[in-house]
Amino acid sequence: MAADDVVTMEKIVSLCKRRGFVFPSSEIYGGIGSSYDYGHYGVLLKANVKSEWWRALLRERDDVVALDSAIIQHPRTWEASGHLAGFTDPLIDCRTCKLRFRADKLEDAQCGRKPSKHPGESADCDLTDARNFNLMFQTTVGPVQEEGSTVYLRPETAQGIFLSFKHYLQVSRKRPPFGIAQVGKSFRNEITPGNFVFRMREFEQMEMEFFVPPSEAGTWFEFWTAERMRWYVELGIRPDHLRLRPHDQDELSHYSSATSDVEYLFPSAGGGARWQELEGIANRGDFDLTQHAAFSGQKLEYVDTASGERYVPHVIEPAAGADRAALAFLIDAYDEDEIEGETRTVLRLHPRLAPIKAAVLPLVRKDGQPELAREVHRSLRDRFQVEYDEGGAIGRRYRRQDEIGTPFAVTIDHQSLEDRTATLRDRDSLAQDRLPIAALPEELERRLRAPWRSPKLSR
Repeated sequence: MAADDVVTMEKIVSLCKRRGFVFPSSEIYGGIGSSYDYGHYGVLLKANVKSEWWRALLRERDDVVALDSAIIQHPRTWEASGHLAGFTDPLIDCRTCKLRFRADKLEDAQCGRKPSKHPGESADCDLTDARNFNLMFQTTVGPVQEEGSTVYLRPETAQGIFLSFKHYLQVSRKRPPFGIAQVGKSFRNEITPGNFVFRMREFEQMEMEFFVPPSEAGTWFEFWTAERMRWYVELGIRPDHLRLRPHDQDELSHYSSATSDVEYLFPSAGGGARWQELEGIANRGDFDLTQHAAFSGQKLEYVDTASGERYVPHVIEPAAGADRAALAFLIDAYDEDEIEGETRTVLRLHPRLAPIKAAVLPLVRKDGQPELAREVHRSLRDRFQVEYDEGGAIGRRYRRQDEIGTPFAVTIDHQSLEDRTATLRDRDSLAQDRLPIAALPEELERRLRAPWRSPKLSR
């Protein structure tokens, strides 16, 4: 069965809650709008997504360094960046249903008033004029609320990188072109969050600011748009569900000379699917460093000590959402097939992203099988994220591992006790190979490192 025939946001949400990937936060109190907790498998999945991002930017390159900047930064940061004055959404209130909508997203809005049972009585919204609303969360520092103590939770991780640029020039021994990358939480007081974890008020970003000589900005912009597309495809996203969309001139931010969005075909909560932003790559020019230099009184420029050349670098910014990326990988991996007359739900995640790499399962809970299975589990867990499970029929345990995306299962049976072999089951092909227990660590390592192609691509 083709994945497009079975994937809906409702199925993804149900699976995530049922298997402990993601579920509503504060649920015992009725929840809080568009706020979610990541459970065990969700934590592992998102950690793997972030790990693969770091791998692509740090381990596979030598021109990017890491940063973890503070969430609360000096208030002048947001004046310089333009967020305090301009980080707003146009809002419209409905006098009928009392709900609030974004004026630029009215096509997605639904009136909160129930349809009238009385003929002739309209349920149409009575809308106010649009007004601007700042999306930054405001708080105070210190024990007393007083003038000068107002600060903001960062709405993006990028500004912390710009504030650290001068420090990194001094200590990193890097010169443009080079990048500073970080992963961290950001906060936006979104009026209309939704579509599961696609848009939340508290979310995690994976951003990199790549500082380049001004004359090289165009070349590096093209490089990073291609590189970021490649990353998603390499990790299993089907190319026909991914596209690169350049922004039109009237869409560009005032500081950007070029921006392209990596878009994924996300299923919508109400049915159907829409192209929506997964990651943005922007040529920000020298706007940010110039602004912070003006507001701080510090020179934020690169000086070549040999030639005396000096310039304010231009910046190429690939900015991705860790939550959106994890959601896209989940959606693209979701599949249903039929085995022995029963429907199997399976997450065909790339093995590098799978929360659990292998499950160790005794066929029965007797005759010494659990003891040997525990031994095998101990021999593997120092090298891989593995799981032991002995409860229920073996078929049901296989199905559970398929649903959480575990690529391999190691089964210990009666023969294992005689010759110390085990069955290694493949999630995607369902092939079962008999191997010596002693060979399992190396064989799993080989399979996890091998090139992988989603079975859905061959349909």
